Amino acid sequence: MKGIRQLADHLGISIGTVSRALNDKPDVNPQTRRRVLEAAETYGYVANQAGRSLRRGTTGIIGFMMQTGHEITGQGETFFMSVFDGVQTVLARHHLDLVALLCSSEEDPDAYLKRIVARGFADGFILSATRRQDGRLAMLQKAGIPFLTLGRSQSDIGQPWYDLDFEGMADVAIRRLIAAGHSRIAISRPLGDINLGYVFEARCREILESRGLALPTSRVFRSQPNESGGYALAREFIASPERPTAMVLVNEATVIGFYRGLEEAGLRPGRDIAVIGQHSPRAQYLSPALTCFRPALRELGVSLAETLLSTMPDFAESYPDAQRQVLWPMDMVEGESDR
Repeated sequence: MKGIRQLADHLGISIGTVSRALNDKPDVNPQTRRRVLEAAETYGYVANQAGRSLRRGTTGIIGFMMQTGHEITGQGETFFMSVFDGVQTVLARHHLDLVALLCSSEEDPDAYLKRIVARGFADGFILSATRRQDGRLAMLQKAGIPFLTLGRSQSDIGQPWYDLDFEGMADVAIRRLIAAGHSRIAISRPLGDINLGYVFEARCREILESRGLALPTSRVFRSQPNESGGYALAREFIASPERPTAMVLVNEATVIGFYRGLEEAGLRPGRDIAVIGQHSPRAQYLSPALTCFRPALRELGVSLAETLLSTMPDFAESYPDAQRQVLWPMDMVEGESDR
């Protein structure tokens, strides 16, 4: 493998000419450019990206901040791997790299991000697990760092955001259950201050009240977003003094545990309890088949990356039509669990 100096010596031209040819500068003779590119390929030349980034004052890295306790337990890793694939597909077009930044469930996310920003680690950020009140947004705005959020917050400052359409999920699921004759409908939402729980609960309550029905706090079950959380939720659900006849699960991982808890109690989804949830790869093996909502995750990742790059001066021209604030749709998959 040759460096740029060895490549220039081999070709008998200056380092500056080699550099301009490799970077597609217009002031290089086409024949010289072709010689440089052919030699670079033949001898396995690899640009020193670290040096280039240092000279430009950039890192070539986009950070995707996650919180381990909220997001990468249970089926969350499958969700994010699909999103990551879409994000990196776009970043690779521009020789950028995606790095997952994992904030421990025991660490304050604001403090974690402040430390990452102080290190100058990334040129832009995608933030997930947005909280009802989220100090990270103002922090990045003050630092002048491009970012977008996967999720909304009451702390939004006009930044680009994408959010799964939990309101749409609530609309379809609750209306479907009411039409099937259910009046004692329960929902699940995550523990903690994650904003999606507030959004989902508020829309469910709004739809129920519009039909003269209530959503008392006894029918709002909060759980960890994983299989064990779903199992614990099922046990609590079953023990309810006036057990609901239907459950809508907002997290894809809790569905697996919820099914198991019902099974152990001799209850069957679709026969004894109507169940609607979010899709996950493992959900396709549940019996009876789960009625669920499925987002296009890889396509979501592509859109996240294109929107973030549209806010960055070096790449904005490539994405003039990128959307800035989007409720990402989820398609309903018909099953047998809510009959």
